[in-house]
Amino acid sequence: MYQEHFGLSRPPFKITPDTSLFYEGNKRGAALDALTYAINSGEGIIKVVGEVGSGKTMLCRMLEVRLSDSIDVVYIANPSLSPDNILHVIAHELELGINNDTSKLDVMQKLQDYLLSKHADNRQVVLFVEEAQSMPVETLEEIRLLSNLETEHSKLLQMVLFGQPELDDKLAQPHIRQLKERITHCFYLDPFTPQGTLEYLNFRLRNVGYRGPDVFNQKTANMVEKYSGGLTRRINILADKSLMASFSEGGHEVAAKHVRAAAIDSDFGRKLNLRPWLAGFGAVAALTIAVWMGTLIPAQQEKAVSNAPLMAEGLRSSDKTAAVSVPRETVRQPQQVVEAPRTGSTTLLQQRLGDTEQWLSDVASNHYSIQLFMARIVDDRQVEKFLRNIPETLDFQKIYIYETVINGRRMYSVLYDDYASRQIARAKLNSLPEELQASQPFLRRVSAFRKDSVRNGEVVSKASVKTDLALMA
Repeated sequence: MYQEHFGLSRPPFKITPDTSLFYEGNKRGAALDALTYAINSGEGIIKVVGEVGSGKTMLCRMLEVRLSDSIDVVYIANPSLSPDNILHVIAHELELGINNDTSKLDVMQKLQDYLLSKHADNRQVVLFVEEAQSMPVETLEEIRLLSNLETEHSKLLQMVLFGQPELDDKLAQPHIRQLKERITHCFYLDPFTPQGTLEYLNFRLRNVGYRGPDVFNQKTANMVEKYSGGLTRRINILADKSLMASFSEGGHEVAAKHVRAAAIDSDFGRKLNLRPWLAGFGAVAALTIAVWMGTLIPAQQEKAVSNAPLMAEGLRSSDKTAAVSVPRETVRQPQQVVEAPRTGSTTLLQQRLGDTEQWLSDVASNHYSIQLFMARIVDDRQVEKFLRNIPETLDFQKIYIYETVINGRRMYSVLYDDYASRQIARAKLNSLPEELQASQPFLRRVSAFRKDSVRNGEVVSKASVKTDLALMA
């Protein structure tokens, strides 16, 4: 969606490994060279360890590109194979013409004959085992026996184990020490540093056609590194969403707010100095936008929405402490004349709900309003708390709230003011206090509110909301 905006020939941050975008910095290039040398030397078993999303699969694909044509590569991508099946799978990948009824002894003999013939032709066979940490110990032991296939001078089969740190724990078990002793080379993929993250981000962009000033600077790269833990898959996810956020505002550089929004939407942790209740609203808003824009599949939508009560409950607990707060001077209590008396069931929330109905019936349909955040109906006390502690720069009488339904969930939609033009609304949106900016407010047409407000059981129209989100651009 943002490719044309930034002048890109293709997506720069796809999580599917793309060997044409392999980045050799942060010791990745050195690791690839060392792995290539170790395989060409043909001795022992090689181990590559890295956290989830650290780039092991990319390294695996790059090895196939870099290795000479005289080396045949066999992949084992299913780590849950039993020891009785592993030899059959390898023989099948080598197209040795075996079937499920072929005995293990016959399969081993066919493997040995095949490897000897390859050796006679000056060819080498390498076995790549991905997700090796999930492979049963007995299956790993069966693989070790293959390393016994050798000539007088060299091994017939070279093996590379790619795994997460748990692989080291598994290899530390006493009864598998024979396999560990066969490992001659060990490589560890460290997370990216902040500087390495900046270089990686700009490298990727420029290799798909970007020619302008750097889109990411050191500050935003530091944030990407912090939220991602320096893991390439998470870096790619955050970078992609940050670019989308920048594009939606018509910008050509990624700002801190774009990275924060991407981190919240990706659930990579929050490093924000916000009110606990407002942080909750920000997360719900990010979730709602993702659902409306279709970035979550139905199963993910259900899981994400169902987790919201737990998040809200945790936020209520946080409210009892002073660990996270906004300076007192940035907020004020509503004036006493505004507060409705707390008698019976009358609350500020109900007051705003009633006033919003009147507002929706009077306001022009082509006007704009600012969607501040959304909150579930069960979190009405948190909405009430917001109304009693609104930022000083907001007019309490211009806060509007109506009920809507998102994927079967009843929610409050909290708006601010109405504006005759998009330009005026955008200016007000950009001037909102920082604690409200964190909840990712955006512009919507009044006509859309009338469509998705709950009246007589009416359910929100996703199509109308998608149209409104286009106004963010």
